[in-house]
Order: sequence, then structure tokens, then C-alpha cells
Amino acid sequence: MTFPLPCYHCGEPVPAGAPWQSRILGQARPMCCPGCEAVADAIVAGGLESFYQHRTENAANPEALPRVLEEELALLDRAEVQERFIKSDGDFQQLQLLVEGITCAACGWLIEQRLGKLPGVKEARLNLSNHRLTLVWDPAHIQPSALLGELKRIGYTAHPYQDDRAALHMAEENRRYLRRLGLAGLMFMQVMMATMALSPEFNQDITPAMETLLRWVSLIMTTPVVFYSCVPFFQGALRDLKTRRLTMDVSVSLAIGGTYLAGIWATVSNTGDIYFDSVSMFALFLLAGRYLERRARQRTMESTARLVNLLPPSAVRIDRNGQPRRVMLSEVQAGDILEVKPGECIPADGEIIQGRSSVDESALSGEYLPLTKSTGDRVTGGTLNVEGPLRLRVEFIGEETRLSAIVRLLERAQSDKPRLGMLADAVAHYFLIVVLSAAVIIGGLWWWQANLDTAFWIVIAMLVATCPCALSLAAPTALTTATGSLHKLGLLVTRGHVLEGLNQIDTVILDKTGTLTEGRMTLERIDTLNQWPEDQLLRWARMLEARSEHPIARAFGRSMEVASDITNVPGQGLEGQCEGRTLRIGKPAFVAKLGDYPAPALPDQPGQWLLLGDTQGPLGWFVLNDRLRQDAADLVQGLKARGLQVILLSGDHQQIVDRMADTLGIEQAIGNASPDDKLAFVQQCQAAGKQVLMLGDGVNDVPVLASANISIAMGEASDLAKTSADAVLLSSHLHVLLQALNAARRTRRIMIQNLFWASTYNACILPLAALGMVTPAIAALGMSASSLLVVLNALRLLRLGDHQKPRDNQSQRRWQEQVT
Repeated sequence: MTFPLPCYHCGEPVPAGAPWQSRILGQARPMCCPGCEAVADAIVAGGLESFYQHRTENAANPEALPRVLEEELALLDRAEVQERFIKSDGDFQQLQLLVEGITCAACGWLIEQRLGKLPGVKEARLNLSNHRLTLVWDPAHIQPSALLGELKRIGYTAHPYQDDRAALHMAEENRRYLRRLGLAGLMFMQVMMATMALSPEFNQDITPAMETLLRWVSLIMTTPVVFYSCVPFFQGALRDLKTRRLTMDVSVSLAIGGTYLAGIWATVSNTGDIYFDSVSMFALFLLAGRYLERRARQRTMESTARLVNLLPPSAVRIDRNGQPRRVMLSEVQAGDILEVKPGECIPADGEIIQGRSSVDESALSGEYLPLTKSTGDRVTGGTLNVEGPLRLRVEFIGEETRLSAIVRLLERAQSDKPRLGMLADAVAHYFLIVVLSAAVIIGGLWWWQANLDTAFWIVIAMLVATCPCALSLAAPTALTTATGSLHKLGLLVTRGHVLEGLNQIDTVILDKTGTLTEGRMTLERIDTLNQWPEDQLLRWARMLEARSEHPIARAFGRSMEVASDITNVPGQGLEGQCEGRTLRIGKPAFVAKLGDYPAPALPDQPGQWLLLGDTQGPLGWFVLNDRLRQDAADLVQGLKARGLQVILLSGDHQQIVDRMADTLGIEQAIGNASPDDKLAFVQQCQAAGKQVLMLGDGVNDVPVLASANISIAMGEASDLAKTSADAVLLSSHLHVLLQALNAARRTRRIMIQNLFWASTYNACILPLAALGMVTPAIAALGMSASSLLVVLNALRLLRLGDHQKPRDNQSQRRWQEQVT
């Protein structure tokens, strides 16, 4: 058996007999399509063929990138558009672009070198971390449309980058937290070495002058930690005290501030111990937790912003003279007539007034088959026009569109606070009241019985001993270690509550398309109706579908042979000349009209049935279907074995959903569910006291993913679904979810052990510190030892189970028999 050669540019298989090739690095290299050939030729012609020597990943296929029309690029040359995206800097202009198709660092080098050589370009700088390209050029020599056009020639698509003010503010805050965290970590190591030298336990023979110097050096290095790194704690404590609430910020601020003041007194008076290392350590641990929490919130904000990006940046509007003109989407108003060509996204909700086509609504409805739309039908902004040109009258724009409604559903689901979170806030509030009250009472008793100096150090010892370092590390360290191990198994956990919440789940809701199935159409079987063999019928079908962009055409595979005189009838099928024979493929009635013979009845079996026929009669049936994932049955059986209720919730037709549920052994199945229906069903389950896990993909699942107690997106899901979910199955292997449930149980045991130890330590150390039996130094040492023990116990989670392959099963084979 021979395997096709990979394309030298993008790595995709090269069809047999493909004529496309480019001479690169002294050799003729095979190409899979004319797009790759054109891009490779442009790279070589620009003197940049060394790109192919240094790349570490294949380049993106140009045909897989979003289409960028010349007239859309020309919009950037309009003055009113440039005011939004382009900044002037003297005689030069500056533009930030978001570039698609970047695969490795060599792509950055290629883009910078190619654009940097253009006349008038002063600077071309690409940030590989976020794929943002900064361009600075002289408008007297070159226009922005030419810059984007040159990017397209070398195989990349770019769009003007618009700042999201809220996201930028959050990112800046996170960078500030990271700087505070870095300073605390750096100073902690330095201060710790100085205080160790002063500790009598290390028997360092130092002179009194050196001891005084080390005290002042420790004070100097700790001061920026207190007045810069710890500012958020002090600000939070001040805010909470003004609102008469007690939070961890109050306790942390008292411990840090008291310890710092005690260290200053010890340094100035040159008596007693200093505790500056404890201050830096508190700041390091607590800031690390705050930073991770803020990063999670930033991803949540970005997920909502990406949903809006489904809409195209521009649209073709028909003016009063009937002439098309491309305008920015912000210029479109209700009542305008828009023209949408095949392959373009529909820019707004509206009604079709001219044309017939198929519209891919999978992003919103979950239905993987495009739906036939004609005059009088309504279409939704953000969906894809597949086949024919359409003209539509705009009905809703902006906040009134269906896409905006999904955004509001997402934001509403994200704003709901779980009961567990509210309970934790209340418990923490009363816990701090007890601790702080005890410190005040004990301090007052010692002041009355002894003196102020003794009382002060005992209160400091109590605050240091009960500082919630071990308690704050008990859960995060276990969760962080477990998530790292699960990442190796193929499950990326993006929210800290996943592993803890998996132990409470009692209901699992599964999406169908793209979750239990692969989400793409495949050719399952060919039924011949005369003497022609199957391979000949498949050959003719491929010739007819060779130039079609419909998802059905991709199920037949690529073909070098192309039928002539092809006619596409949207929603019906294709007609063309194959080897002197007029053939049609599509719906039975459409095919039968070719020879005026009776249309054969559709087989009463699941799947998408297409008829191939000529002028003499039907030749054969082609059945296409969405293939069930290999380990789907294993997942359902494993979930039921753990006592979990499994529900199938899909936007597909009820008949198809029922058939799949019967195959997999799922008792409850709900079909024809819109995003609103899915969200309402999940919230209904939660109102009944159920803990819900949602497994899905696609934009239509985003509100449900945000609302469910635990949400997991498939690895092949859209970027939005991944960022909205609590975890992502990177490998799309469903059985990894069962391994995650096992890991969650083990993680819960580790967390309980950590919490038990931290609580026991605090319960024992607090009375000892109150009795004066524990000095602040011993309290700090005990707190550090407690934290270290918690971390070491959590590291045991590095040894989670190895990756296991799913086994074949009878349910999988039975489903394949039904769909074929």
C-alpha cells in the first residue's frame, strides 16, 4: 500500500498525479493545491526560502484560512476606517494586526522579513505570544491594503486588532500582580539567608557589628515587599473594614503589618528576633494564589469578547442605485439590503429577499448539516453561507441579534454565584472573627498580667501561627499538581474547582454532534442499483463534487478529475458531464428529473442519502453520516457504573437523538434543543438539587458550559467553547473523562488530608502561642513546616494513572451497523 506524499508547504496529503509543485532549496517540492503553490512561489521570489530550513511546524494551508476579499482590504484605505484602527506618528502611520496561520517562530521571521522589505515600511514587528503584528509605514509610499495583501500572498490572513478596554485593564492588573509576585520571591530568598545567619540554631559566629548590619539589610530588602508587593492586601483590608466585613485581607494585613513593625522595633533596639523572612514568605504564597485567580477571571472575560468576533468586520450593502458597496459592519442599519456571497459569514439577522442557498448554522444550533434557505426564510448573523449568493433585508443589528442574546445568556450564567462559594465566604468571615477576637483578648490578659512588650510579642506569635498559609495551600497545591498530571493524560483543566467539583457530580449531560460523534460527515456505504461497480460510482461522484465547498463534498474526498459543465442547484444537488455522460447527484426528485423517470423512495434508514443517476435511470445510493466516536459507549457505561445519571441533550432532530441514545444505553434523550432550551434544562436540573457536568462543543453550548457546575469542552471545539469551559479534552478521547473522575477522588483524599493537617496545626499552635510557649520565630518555623508538609503531600498526585487506550465494544459496532 502506498501513502500519498505530504505537501512541502502545509503537510497535507498530495493527491495522486497533482501537477502543483515549487522549486525550493534547489529541488522540486510537491504541493497539495494551487494555493500552497502560489504561496511557496511568493516566498521563494521574495528571497526568503530559508524559511523552510528553519521552521519547526508545517505552515497553514492557505485554503483553510479565512477568505480576505480585495474590496475588504481596500476598506482600510478609507479615512473614516483609518480613524478607528490606525494611529499617526508624524509622517508615519501605525497599525496593529491580529495574524492567523502562524505555526512557529519561523513564521514570525518570514512575516517580518517580507513586510520589512516593502517600500515605505519602517517597522514590522510580530509578537509570537499573541500573534499581534505592529506595522509602521509611510503612507506616501504604500497603503495598508497593500500590506495586508502582501501578507495574504505569503499565506497569512490578518485583521485589524481592536482593544477591549476591560480585557486590557485586567491584563495590566495581572502584569502588576506578577511584578509584585516576582519582587516578593526575589526578596524572600535574600532575606531568608540573612535571618538564617542571625538564628542561633545555625551557630553562625558573627560579630555584633555584622549582626546589626544583617538586621538593617533585612529591613531594607523587606520594605519594598511591604510597601509594593503587599499593597493589594492593605487596600483590601481597608475597603473591607469600611464596609464592616472581615476577610482574609484583614488577617493577612495584620500579620504582615504586625510582623514588619516588630522587625523594625527589633532592628532599631538591636534586641530580639526579626521576622522579615516571614513577611516576604507570606507575600510570595498569597500573591501566587491571587495571581492564578485573576488569570482565570481574565480568560472568562476574553471568552465573551471572542463570541462577538463571529461576525465579519464588513458587509456588502446594496445602495439605492442597486450597486454593491462594501462597508464596515458598524455602518449597517436595520432595513439595509446586504449581499452575501458563498463562503462568507452572514453579518446580521435578516430575511432573504433573493437567492437560494445552504446555510451552515452549526455555530449556533449544533446541527452539522447546512440548512436549505430561500426567499422568505430568516438567517442569523454569524452563520455561514455555503452555496449560492443571497440578498437579505436586515432586521436586527447590534444588541438585538441572536448572537448578542447568546452573549447575554453567557454573562448571566457566569454571574450566578454557587451556593458553596457563598457558604465559604460566610464561614471565613466567622472564622476570622474568632481568631482576631482571641488575639485581642489574649493580648489584653498578658498586658494586664505582665507588660506591653510581652503582650505584643504573644499577639504577633498568634497572628503568625494562625496565618492561613497552610490552609490556603491545602487545596490549591493539590489541585495544581493533579491538573498538571491530568494534562499529560490529555485533559486540560482551566478552572481550579474542577477536581473538587467532580466528586459532587451526580448528573452528566452529553452533547451529540462533535462530542459523542466526530462532528464531520463521512461516506459510510454505496448501494449500486445496476451493473456499475461501486468504485466507478464513487469516481463519478468525486468528479461532480470536486469543486464544491459543501461539507457533503468533503465526505467524498479529493479528486484530480473534474466534471465539466457543472451546475449547482442549492439545496438539491449537482449536475455535470463525466466522460461524455450527463450525471446528477443529490436529492432523488432532482436526479429523476434528468430522465423524467420516477424518483426512487428514500431508504428508511438513518443517514444522509444521496442519489446518483443519469438520463437512463438511477445508478446508486450514497449514504453519509456523522461517525460515533470509538470510546463513546465506554464513556456512557463507565459513567453509569459510577452511579451517575446520563442525559443526551442535542440540537439535532429528536429521531436521530433517540436512535443514538438507544444505541449507547442512555435512558433520557432530548433533541431539537436551542441554546436557550439547553440553558433552561441545565438550570432546571440544578434547581432540583442536581450537580451537573456538561460535555459539549461549539458556540451553541457556551451558555450551558458556563452555567453547569462542571463543564468540559472537546479538544476539537471552537476556541470560544474551550475558554468558556472548566476543562478541555485535548485529545478528544472520551475515556479520559473517566480517568479524571478517578483522579478527582484521589485528589479529594489528598485535599482532606491537607486540610486536616492544617486545621490540626492551627488548633494546636493557637493555644500554645496564647500561653506564651511559642515565640514568633518558632511560630514562623512551624507555619513554614506546615506549609512544606502540605506541598509534599500534594506532590504525590504526580503519580496519576497512565494513559489508557479505549477498547472496542459491541455498542460501537452496533451503531456503525445502524448508520451503514
